Amino acid sequence: VRDVELTGDSFDPATIEPVFYSGPELANLREVAGEKTLLATRFEATTEKLRQTDLTKFSILHLATHGLLDPDRPEKSGLLLSTLDRKGQAQNGFVGLQDIYSLHAPVDLVVLSACRTGLGKDVRGEGLIGITRGFIYAGASSVVASLWRVDDRATSELMKRFYTNMLKHGMKPSEALRAAQNSIRQEPQWRAPYYWAAFTMQGDYRQSILLPAPTETTSRQKLIMGLVAGLILLAGAAWYFVHRRTRHSIAN
Repeated sequence: VRDVELTGDSFDPATIEPVFYSGPELANLREVAGEKTLLATRFEATTEKLRQTDLTKFSILHLATHGLLDPDRPEKSGLLLSTLDRKGQAQNGFVGLQDIYSLHAPVDLVVLSACRTGLGKDVRGEGLIGITRGFIYAGASSVVASLWRVDDRATSELMKRFYTNMLKHGMKPSEALRAAQNSIRQEPQWRAPYYWAAFTMQGDYRQSILLPAPTETTSRQKLIMGLVAGLILLAGAAWYFVHRRTRHSIAN
């Protein structure tokens, strides 16, 4: 489950589970999108990396990590990235709603491969305030997000089929997501809607995202190659807490 429970104004590290299938998810996405895909995992998946990366060069931003939801106080919601640097020092790995609003992310598509990222608080006169709206405000044309706590393995497989449909078969993101969901629901172990129906798309459903032709040499290639290089995959946030709990148990 790619979810973290909030307790008061903070989250409880004891509720964090390892995202075991984020590794295969990243590998599958890189295989589909090509070697120019930019990956940021484990220690590299930091809030600083997200802020400093020039997202204007990219078309897709994909985050496979833990989601944190506070429906009553949406400003407390966010995403959890790496909380440990390479030297073993603790660092702030929380990307809050205000941080998302501050991003400049004019990408075609943001995929939030985490739990309950499509929820928020319905404010009269404002609409739904949450992570999805934050990325739309930051410039994203569309966002794929989840409505409940998702299964780790099923989500990894769903994302593989989604990106294959979109980048290999030329489907529009909305069509690719629907086809992936219809495909995965045929698997006996994932037949229940819990495994495949959580993800929805908000924003521009008409756009197409295509891989560049191998022989294309026009100036347009640079624009599209930005798409291929722009699949930023941030994962491994739970590794630190699992590692820390293990060390703590040994020490005791």
